[in-house]
Amino acid sequence: MKKRLLVIGLDCAAPALVFDRADELPNLKSLIDGGLHGKLRSCDPPITIPAWMVMATGKDPGQLGLYGFRHRRGYEYNKMWIANSTAVREKTVWDYLGEQGRESILVGVPPSYPPKPLRGKLISCFITPSSEQPYTYPAELRQEIEERFGPFKFDVTFRTEDRSRVLAEIYEMTENHFRVIEYLLEDRTWELFWFVEIGVDRIHHAFWKFMDREHHLYEPGNPYETAIHDYYRYLDERIGRLLEKIDDRTAVLVVSDHGAKRMKGAFCVNDWLMEQGDLVITEQPKPGESVDNLKIDWSRTRAWGWGGYYARIFLNVEGREPQGIIKPEDYEIYRDELAERIKAIRGPQGEEWKTVVIKPQEHYPELNGEYPDLMVYFDDLYWRSAGTVGYGTLYLQENDTGPDDAVHDYEGIYILYDPDKKGSRQVDASILDIAPTILGLLQGPEVSGFRGRLLE
Repeated sequence: MKKRLLVIGLDCAAPALVFDRADELPNLKSLIDGGLHGKLRSCDPPITIPAWMVMATGKDPGQLGLYGFRHRRGYEYNKMWIANSTAVREKTVWDYLGEQGRESILVGVPPSYPPKPLRGKLISCFITPSSEQPYTYPAELRQEIEERFGPFKFDVTFRTEDRSRVLAEIYEMTENHFRVIEYLLEDRTWELFWFVEIGVDRIHHAFWKFMDREHHLYEPGNPYETAIHDYYRYLDERIGRLLEKIDDRTAVLVVSDHGAKRMKGAFCVNDWLMEQGDLVITEQPKPGESVDNLKIDWSRTRAWGWGGYYARIFLNVEGREPQGIIKPEDYEIYRDELAERIKAIRGPQGEEWKTVVIKPQEHYPELNGEYPDLMVYFDDLYWRSAGTVGYGTLYLQENDTGPDDAVHDYEGIYILYDPDKKGSRQVDASILDIAPTILGLLQGPEVSGFRGRLLE
């Protein structure tokens, strides 16, 4: 008899919060004790989009042509596009299963808005603008869900100082998700059921400084000290209720797309490029002004950057950008020299940073889409990249686009429970291993070209 698979996606779940505290999480612990588990190395960059699609397709961001939420449109300076489901052109595991006539149910797997047809059912993810938009496949599933549970809650506003409201909304959203998931789980036609809970990511970003004693903004005895651990315990209880609903031929895969750790601050990459003479502006910016709104003298500018959990650096190349000045024959010389200067950046107290600089052309075996010239992880991802300018300092204690206490880490988690294989084993893995593992477990088609391995 063929297996079924329940994939429990916990966006941003961190090894230290699951494996190191497993005794507080009895349902996850039972899966750990009965199966395979370990740290899961995310993709580069380790962010939600593209990571979930790397998992679902077995293709890396270079092959997918997805390097984050937003991308340049060609080599224009100020034209861009935002990633959504239509940007994913590679086949997913549910596409392969669908070709065999097998059904999947997906809830909240990013990016799944706008909803695309599949053999099965789908509710789209946190990038959905609102529940006023079509967000299900088939379309009539929306009415079925809303009549029982009200409009689906896609996300919360988490970058705000009103932490009590954020906390209440995270629980309200997660409760809504699990009620819908429990209902859909009763549909016995599926062979793959995959959902992603974005609340884990949101609670990390909103409450990490209240939990982590090493965080530079931690205050002992604060009212939210246990907020993250409490939420994990709540999640574990809800997961336990799902496990009660599945049969003994259903395997379970708990997985996160990346991890999390404390944010040390935000580094103003464009102010630094201005100091270095690489980015030249013609008008003094207002504090907090976006690089997109700067009056840039392109005839003298060689590089500029985007902010986020990592920095994307773009070069102004002659014949490529509209007003490019770096001659193509000087591209590698300048890029190498700029990369060395970036790696030499030190922290606010002169401390050495472990900054990682990636050249996409050398990092990815295949390269598609609008990739940056350099990808930068400041101080091993501990420092965010601030794309805004004009603060009078290169180092911000807080995020530049609203409160955010955590950054992403390279390693997420996975727990694979196969009812046919007993015993606990720890094996660290790669995010590229997930797609071949899912298809192998479900006896799906053999697919060539996967770089990941089957976890068993």
